Amino acid sequence: MSTKQESILKAWNGAWGDGDLSVFEALLAPGYVRHSKSGTEDVEQLRKTIEATHVAFPDTTTEILNIIEEGETAAIHWQTHGTHRGSFMDVPATGRSVTVTGASFLRFEDGKIAEEWVVWDPRELLSSLGIWHLGAGN
Repeated sequence: MSTKQESILKAWNGAWGDGDLSVFEALLAPGYVRHSKSGTEDVEQLRKTIEATHVAFPDTTTEILNIIEEGETAAIHWQTHGTHRGSFMDVPATGRSVTVTGASFLRFEDGKIAEEWVVWDPRELLSSLGIWHLGAGN
């Protein structure tokens, strides 16, 4: 595992797994931008997203399934698990266990993450919460 991959693993486990943003933020370049289906976030907005996730899913764990690195880019395949104990995405706590799988694509500048593109399917989360059923017609 490369030094960059070790840094990514430590940062993701710290932020998404433990709710400790300090290691994650140390890996972010000034002007960091996170792109997702719902729009873009800066560091402060990302902090709020991670904090809200940990309030709603206090036992959150994130497993890095794979990291692929080439030059100034990296791809992370991740899976997050947790129990829904607080409101999230306007859904009140259900007590259900959830698993969400996704990927993040990173662009580095001077060894720090300048941009991130994150892809995950919110329907997977909503289905786990019992409020959206995946299948024909959805």
